[in-house]
Order: sequence, then C-alpha cells, then structure tokens
Amino acid sequence: MRILVVEDEPRILDDIVTTLGMAGYVVETVSDGEEAWFLGDTETYDLIILDLGLPGLDGLTVLKRWRAEGRDMPVLVLTARGAWSERVEGIDAGADDYLPKPFRMEELLARARALIRRSAGISTPVIEAGPLSLDVKQMRLTRNGVPIALTPLEYRLVTYLMHHKERIVPPTELLEHLYGDDDARDPNALEAVMARLRKKLGSGAIETRRGFGYTIAGDEAAGESPR
Repeated sequence: MRILVVEDEPRILDDIVTTLGMAGYVVETVSDGEEAWFLGDTETYDLIILDLGLPGLDGLTVLKRWRAEGRDMPVLVLTARGAWSERVEGIDAGADDYLPKPFRMEELLARARALIRRSAGISTPVIEAGPLSLDVKQMRLTRNGVPIALTPLEYRLVTYLMHHKERIVPPTELLEHLYGDDDARDPNALEAVMARLRKKLGSGAIETRRGFGYTIAGDEAAGESPR
C-alpha cells in the first residue's frame, strides 16, 4: 500500500515515516504545497496524509484542487489549528478524516488503516478471502487459522490484493504500490515475489488473468493446499 505524506516539520515527518514503514506501507514524502499538488494529481496513492500549514500552496488549497480535478484518494488532514470552524472547513473541502496536532502515532496509524479499508469498501480490520485471513492491525496472515510467515514485500503484495479482492489488479498497478517511486519497477521482480508468495499460500490462492493481471482466488480455488 502506497502513502504520500505531506508535512514540512522534519521531526513529525520522520516519526510518521518510521511508523508507517514499520506497519508495512510504502511511504513517499514531500514538504511543499506545489509539489504535493503535482504528485497527488499525477500519481496514485492509497492514502495521502496532508498537513494544512505548508509553504507555497497551503494544504487546504491543495486539497480543494485535488477534489476539483476529480482526485478521490482518501486524505487524512493534519493541522495545529484548533478551531472547530477550521476543522469543518477541511472536511467540507474534501478531507476524509482530521487529526489535530499533537497526536499519538498509534492514532494516526489506526486512522490510516481505517481510511484505506473504507476506500476499498472494507469495514473490519480482518479481511477474509476463502481460507485466507488478513489482520491488518496485527500484520498477520493466516490460512485456515495457521499463521504464514511473510517477507515485507510479500506482505505488501498480499495486502494490496486482499484489499482489492473483488477485482483484477494490473501488474503496473501492483508495481506502483509494491515498490513506490524510489525503486526500480521491474516486472521480473514482481514475478519473483509472486512466485514465492504462491508457494506459501498454495498454487490456487492467486489467479493470473493473462493480459489483465492478478486476483485473490474465490473460495473453491483458494482452498487448494500448498505444494
């Protein structure tokens, strides 16, 4: 899952990046409003965490521009402003949630998970697909109740597929959300991670739709045992 953090306070930015990275997210950062607007308008993110007090364009203007241009990614607004009227303005501008500073990183992480789930149409922190169960709070995947040990890349891959289990995900989209912008998006690397993951989940757990992409299999196919 890919998150853009827009924050100009280095200490807060470092804490957020560390927290999200440890939770398995691909994190990109920017501290300027103009650059934030450009990235949000041209790249695809599962969530944007947006500070309102930015140099250049302020966060509220950035958010209004995104929504006016039809960008519908979930946005969690951060601000040191305490007035209720400013919070209302942020929500009315298109924010999905609002977190006043100072805040605990545990709360930010919980809100981020909830917004990503909600965007995918998922209401609970445990996502089920056949025998597979993903607890995003615990970062724990099980098959028929048995835990499966995953590398960080494998976890990111299965998490994205589980969040989008109702559709076929193209390889280009998976590469973006698996590696982000700072790594080489190599289709061969994706195939290698996919092959390792299939060995752990069972050969029928992830289906390939040739020419289209990948999807978590339905109950019948996903029930096939690992070999």
